Amino acid sequence: MSGHSKWNNIKHKKEKTDAQRASVFTKIGKEISIAVRESGPDPAANSKLQALIAKARSLNVPNDNIDRIIKKAAGNDAAQYEVVYYEGYGIGGVAVIVETTTDNRNRTAAEIRHYFDKYGGNMGTNGCVSFMFTDRGIIVIDAETVKDEDKLMEDALECGADDIEGDGESFEIYTDYLQVDKVAESLRGLGYEIASAEAEKVPSTYTALTDPEQIEKFNKMLDIMEDNDDVQNVWHNLEEE
Repeated sequence: MSGHSKWNNIKHKKEKTDAQRASVFTKIGKEISIAVRESGPDPAANSKLQALIAKARSLNVPNDNIDRIIKKAAGNDAAQYEVVYYEGYGIGGVAVIVETTTDNRNRTAAEIRHYFDKYGGNMGTNGCVSFMFTDRGIIVIDAETVKDEDKLMEDALECGADDIEGDGESFEIYTDYLQVDKVAESLRGLGYEIASAEAEKVPSTYTALTDPEQIEKFNKMLDIMEDNDDVQNVWHNLEEE
């Protein structure tokens, strides 16, 4: 998911997930369940839940489904999901962090380890690659929806952003990773259309692969990981052209 062209990655991921709607419902449902369990079922008092509801709607999840997930998560019979991170190296020494939401650590760990092994990598212990990444909040706005770039920059900074970058296709607004939902909510209140607002892991160094077979193998590993219902995000430090 990580890379130099964040907006292109988001568009690619959205097209992919739209084609796999059942999997999208499952993944967003897990995220919502965790948010409800942590801070309650009222979106007005739970900014994380509010952001996830907006994300679910952007992925075409029907409102009835969202309401049903929230009610179930607020009940006592909901599955108890937890967020678990797995770290390792892909083929060629590319650092990889996999974020999962799971109700069965043993199952998920075995599956993630299998993916690393199958595609020429190896899963390591916690901390083996995370020191190469920094937690940051990244808010993405499609450039086509922005009328005044200078006004966006001014508004973003006033809402609590640290920095903003644009590449002609999109604007990436950087925040403290704990404040990303709050800043996104403030920007929405000013009328901006948020394409994505996520806490991301940004690599401090990158690893290049020059062998086309290695690149193909690495991308296949990413695809199969992201297709797993337990996997929410995959971050890596592959240096992309």
